[in-house]
Amino acid sequence: MSSRIPTLDITRYDSDRDAFVAELGAAYREWGFAGICNHGIPQELVDNAYAAFQKFFALPEEVKMKYHIPGGGGARGYTPFGVETAKGSQHYDLKEFWHIGREIPDDSRYRPVMPPNVWPEEVPEFKEYGLALYNALDNLGSRVLAALALHIGLPEDFFADKTNFGNSILRPIHYPPITQPDIPNVRAGAHGDINFITLLVGASAAGLEVLSKKGEWVPFTSEGDTIVVNIGDMLERLTNHVYPSTIHRVVNPPGEEARKPRYSVPFFLHPNPDFLIKTLPSCVTPDNPDHYPEPITAQEFLEQRLREIKLK
Repeated sequence: MSSRIPTLDITRYDSDRDAFVAELGAAYREWGFAGICNHGIPQELVDNAYAAFQKFFALPEEVKMKYHIPGGGGARGYTPFGVETAKGSQHYDLKEFWHIGREIPDDSRYRPVMPPNVWPEEVPEFKEYGLALYNALDNLGSRVLAALALHIGLPEDFFADKTNFGNSILRPIHYPPITQPDIPNVRAGAHGDINFITLLVGASAAGLEVLSKKGEWVPFTSEGDTIVVNIGDMLERLTNHVYPSTIHRVVNPPGEEARKPRYSVPFFLHPNPDFLIKTLPSCVTPDNPDHYPEPITAQEFLEQRLREIKLK
């Protein structure tokens, strides 16, 4: 058992596939988290996207609220400060954010549950860099899922036709500076993610903590070009807890660092809305009986969880 969350070089998926799949699978079984480096997403794209997102969050509140969609559950556009609340938490998260979804044609059968994107006209480059980063992380996520499929004895392309129209979300987040003494220490309450996997690119400050199997909070600040990739509740359910959806949170750094804003951009990779989350037979054993005999569609699961975190 490792005392720290590993970072793995995804180029080894091509050069030494069996070893990489074994190491990745072991990391996720133990932690539900891993760092992925040498992924090929240009740093310039990450920097340009962050700059565009920061420019939006710096706009006056009344301008940002033009892009808030009442009744939309935060699915697209802007969600203001103090709305989302971690499941079971008494205090809302200290953040505002934006949601970019998949671009699909209006005649798609998924359009009723995947609304069109909206874009801030005040920051014209927001769309270009937001969509480019969305697509880059979507592709990287597919490579990680291919490796995870191999690790549990499935075909490499098992997830390909189950996520190609996934209701995935890129979420630029702004955590404003903490300026009041009576604000709780946690910027984002302890939670598990809803989706298959989450890819977090270029967090601008320390603060992410992961709950270990020993019950200890382990800081995980990525270095260099590392992207943090963690398991979500849908994949935990599909794999019957073989891949755990680990609880994590974002805490305030100590001292003056807490008085600086924090930006992060997670990508939540979801399956297609009509995908049936039904326990994989290869993940059921005498020692690990089926925890979820009743299947549920990805869309039903998503709506259930959005209600729990006050977004619906």
